[in-house]
Amino acid sequence: MTCNPERVRCLFGTDGVRDVANRGDMTPEMALRLGRSYILFLTERGVPRPRIAVGRDTRRSGQMLEAALAAGMTSAGAEVFLLGVIPTPGVSFAVKKTGMHGGAVISASHNPAEYNGIKFLDGEGYKLSDEMEAAIEEYMGDNLTDDWRPTGASVGEMRQTPERTGEYGEWLASLWGRELPFPVSGAMDCAHGAASFVAPSLFEKLGGRWTVVGNEPDGLNINEGVGVMKMSHICGLVKEKGLPVGIAYDGDADRVLLSDGRGRPLDGDIMLWILGRWLASAGCLGSGVVATVMSNMALEEHLGRENIRVHRCQVGDRYVMETMNAAGSRLGGEQSGHVIISSAVSTGDGICTGLYFLKACLALGEDLDTLADRFSPYPQILRNVEISREKRVNGDFIKELSSDVEPLLGGAGRILIRPSGTEPLMRVLVEARDRKLMEEVSEMLVNAIREKCM
Repeated sequence: MTCNPERVRCLFGTDGVRDVANRGDMTPEMALRLGRSYILFLTERGVPRPRIAVGRDTRRSGQMLEAALAAGMTSAGAEVFLLGVIPTPGVSFAVKKTGMHGGAVISASHNPAEYNGIKFLDGEGYKLSDEMEAAIEEYMGDNLTDDWRPTGASVGEMRQTPERTGEYGEWLASLWGRELPFPVSGAMDCAHGAASFVAPSLFEKLGGRWTVVGNEPDGLNINEGVGVMKMSHICGLVKEKGLPVGIAYDGDADRVLLSDGRGRPLDGDIMLWILGRWLASAGCLGSGVVATVMSNMALEEHLGRENIRVHRCQVGDRYVMETMNAAGSRLGGEQSGHVIISSAVSTGDGICTGLYFLKACLALGEDLDTLADRFSPYPQILRNVEISREKRVNGDFIKELSSDVEPLLGGAGRILIRPSGTEPLMRVLVEARDRKLMEEVSEMLVNAIREKCM
């Protein structure tokens, strides 16, 4: 499917549409119109009766939005398959396995429980491009969304298909294989999210006796003091119990971060470093590793020693995937824990990534407890600066601020300033070998942004 490249998105952000549930851009009314618009988008591109998989995370608002989204889709003639609570990559898996025309995920990922969101997938399980999302937005204001209404047998249907979650778990189990023993012990933090019902049973099936926390969702506790947003929880647990490794997911389980046996976090850069070497050793890496502009400069240094190229892209796992396809790479990801291994998945999959990382460490003979020391990243500070929702951030201002300040680092570091795609924040990253200089430059940038954007 192709769209007019001149179209510009207004409603969709970095990862779908997201807001406080039942307010703003995430009301049931909005979900219904989004559902109708997505189906009209598909129908006008040659899919007369789209078959769509819909999954959600554990938020209380998920069922409300699921009902509205599915109603909008069926009112436009779609067949909707409700998967229930399932990780975001599980929806992608279901789309590909059953030959559906697309998918939708109701989740706000790492955000607190009061938030929720909707993101769409294409028939290959990939997140939609910016151009496709802009095209869907056009239908939101098009009379077709109100005037084109099937009747009788042309109205769509809804079906409950929770069995897809079990099939997704079976597929994950098959990824480990039989050549290496599965780690017997460790700790797992499911963030009270979508991994709560899949990951623990998977690890048990593989032969592990892992300590599991964050697997008691009540609709309101997702990401609350647990998961990738609170790594001190899993790191502390690993250290307290003397376990060799810890794994933490986010709310929709498309991200993963780890703890070594000393209670130190292992981020996406370290995972890309190990996975890149592992895939390269097997001749399965392609042209190199794709990393976003947020990844540490040390990643390039370490992979460069292995003659592995790093391709940079903008933040967002769908941009990682797009760059992987364009560059001919089979591995890409973000420092935050979104990692894509294209031989297995079409989007970030925290459970799959965690399995492959453990497998790679065993295959390469890597000691988890030495990775953090050996990676030796450039000191890095990331600050989130609140900005006014009413004030638009001028791109020229960001460019001028960056060009004025970056020379202060003397070529031994870098700065990155970008607006959040999901919140009213400016993200300011400074990286430098000189920690004191890094902190001074960071404070200078934050003060300048606050003065301009508050």
